[in-house]
Amino acid sequence: MSIVYASTATQPFSGEDLGELLTISRSNNDRLGLTGMLLYRSGRFLQVLEGPESAVKERMDVIADDPRHTAVRVLLHENLGSRQFPDWTMGYEPITDSMAEAMPGYRTTFSDRDTGEDEDPNASLRGLRELIRWFQERAIPLL
Repeated sequence: MSIVYASTATQPFSGEDLGELLTISRSNNDRLGLTGMLLYRSGRFLQVLEGPESAVKERMDVIADDPRHTAVRVLLHENLGSRQFPDWTMGYEPITDSMAEAMPGYRTTFSDRDTGEDEDPNASLRGLRELIRWFQERAIPLL
């Protein structure tokens, strides 16, 4: 099972804060058999979590109750034949403004996933998939 969610930090995360978050997340994910990736930019998180359904749901419950962020929204929920990030307990990429402009599929918000405001209801889904592919190519070199 795979879930992609977005959230907003309740306060800015420094590099040190993100390092601590990643250390804890990687340990928890390894213990639970989860893999995925995390993007952070300007107080916003976008994360992919994948693994056994019960472990993903349990982790999402913990994430939803975490006071360090708010407006947790599941953008994509799907069952996968194979993991997109099989070797990463939590891949991470800090996103700069110049990177965001060059990243296929990157958007500041995916609010249209909930409201249906987008003229093409599949546009944000395509954007999420493009963003995941971009990260896979950067995080896991193709052999």
